[in-house]
Amino acid sequence: MLKVTKERIKQVLHNYQKKPISDEKLKLSAVLIPVFCKEGEYHIMFTKRSEQVDLHKGQFCFPGGTRDSGDSTLLETALREAKEEIGLEAGDVEILGEVDDCPTLSSGYIISPFVAFIPYPYPFTIDNKEVEEILSIPLSILIDESNLRQDYYPSEYRAVPGYAYEYNGKIVWGATARIVKQFMELLRSETESGTSG
Repeated sequence: MLKVTKERIKQVLHNYQKKPISDEKLKLSAVLIPVFCKEGEYHIMFTKRSEQVDLHKGQFCFPGGTRDSGDSTLLETALREAKEEIGLEAGDVEILGEVDDCPTLSSGYIISPFVAFIPYPYPFTIDNKEVEEILSIPLSILIDESNLRQDYYPSEYRAVPGYAYEYNGKIVWGATARIVKQFMELLRSETESGTSG
């Protein structure tokens, strides 16, 4: 079984050059991929979007959103949105690195994902207008390729391969699943290559 630690994630991402997307037709957005350690096991945290938001209602995603004119960087966007949505303070976040930008297919965004280590337990304060619940999935589940479903299309949009992860009856799909898949591939390839860490 692959052994993944915060230091390992940081090293893998430090050695990786993310692939940005530049497309003036797409709106800029950013998310945090919150990673935490609970009882010796690493987890990734997701939020479920409420039914009151404009886009992607009821979907599991990462804390984040659209870049505002007042945001000096996309990281600032991700941190601001995480504070607004779940009460995560920027000072409690350790950025471990970035993975590739990911386009959304139906809503016209470029998502810039930042991998962040956060404390556990944490006194989250959820904005119920935006977030319905918080879900955490063990990293060991996500990194195991047998838990990745392919050709998953809950809607009619089939322009790119559809992926999904299912955990305790909850399904993470769409752009979020594509981001997770790329992150897990990085961890698997670097860890399996025998690189020390």
